Amino acid sequence: MIENRDPLMPQIGVVTDIRIDTPDVKTFRVVTPSGKKAFEHKPGQCAMLSIPGVGEAMFSITSSPTNEEFMEFSIKKCGCVTEWLHSMEVGQQITIRGPYGRHFPVEDELKGKDLLFVAGGVGLAPLRSVINYVRAKRENYGKIMIVYGSRSKDDLVDYQEILDEWCQDPGINVHLTIDREQPDWDGHVGFVP
Repeated sequence: MIENRDPLMPQIGVVTDIRIDTPDVKTFRVVTPSGKKAFEHKPGQCAMLSIPGVGEAMFSITSSPTNEEFMEFSIKKCGCVTEWLHSMEVGQQITIRGPYGRHFPVEDELKGKDLLFVAGGVGLAPLRSVINYVRAKRENYGKIMIVYGSRSKDDLVDYQEILDEWCQDPGINVHLTIDREQPDWDGHVGFVP
């Protein structure tokens, strides 16, 4: 990790993994060419990803700051830059700069408090970083409740991680919901704004 670097200066990022989360959301794992995390960030911050000759856009850093190996970005295909990102393959390069934005003050102001996270669809992206941060430092918080919904089961971002990890953590209550009933869903049905 390079300390005292200018967050406005882009650096090369290599895509090392691409996970398909939903029909229109993919999660990209990014490291520097030396295999390191590009920079430190706080829970809820974002970064600018750029494809030279295509464009640049701001995306939430979805990996927790406690992850020291790589950064992840869950990105919905909805425009020129995201269209290009969704056509990428593992090993391709982008540029990355940041971090930017205000963070969620979970490392100080929210310590010792009960936490409620509410998200819909890809709106889970900025909260995933925060949720995994508080999971890694579970002893610092009271009760944790997560309410997350989407249009359908297939549109739940990070669904397998939620089932395999978040739902298994003691002291964390996860409530998943979809907008309309569907045959392979036995959970909650209702709209999360």
